[in-house]
Amino acid sequence: MATLLHIDSSVYPREVSVSRDVAASFRKAWEAEHPDGTVIHRDLGTEPIPHLEGVAAAAGFIAPEEHTPEQAAAFRLRDELATELERADAVLIGAPMYNYTIPSTLKAWLDHVIIMGRTSGAPTTTLAGKPATVVASRGGGYGPGTPRESFEFVLTYLEKILGKDGFGLDVEFIVPELTLAEGNPAMADLVELSKTSRARAHEAAEARGKALAAQLA
Repeated sequence: MATLLHIDSSVYPREVSVSRDVAASFRKAWEAEHPDGTVIHRDLGTEPIPHLEGVAAAAGFIAPEEHTPEQAAAFRLRDELATELERADAVLIGAPMYNYTIPSTLKAWLDHVIIMGRTSGAPTTTLAGKPATVVASRGGGYGPGTPRESFEFVLTYLEKILGKDGFGLDVEFIVPELTLAEGNPAMADLVELSKTSRARAHEAAEARGKALAAQLA
């Protein structure tokens, strides 16, 4: 049976977080289509992993059989997280924009699972071709042609890390925008666009979850 690795990184609960809410639509569709499958949920917002430290980082560039006992112990979490990612048949990541980029908790997870010569270093990686879906929510508009286009460091970063130049994953981004419109009087004229963007994101997430579950069943 197929396994979905679901990663949330929002600091807010689903009632407030658009990335969590849209990712939940993907997961619901996945589980409905594939009820016998397995879902592994890592909530980096409520249970963050430690930031990468020196010995574990250095051990990532050394073959496991050459690790010292200290390096082996420090590397253990990296290996656990990377193995979890490798064993998943599909990956779902909630990546809200915080201060123009991804949450630090998601960056910490990436720092652990980026292991050169194993998960990273496309085109030959242990993750090549695996389907991944990223729900990249943002409070404003950062698309091509918008005034803040140059401030967008979520898609530009994750495309490099997850895609053909990094993990080699088959990545699809779902991008609900203008999520702050309903609570910000200065964005009152954007409320309807915000609602439309969110609705389309839910539709895309549901369709993607259903399609991948059927494909991998």
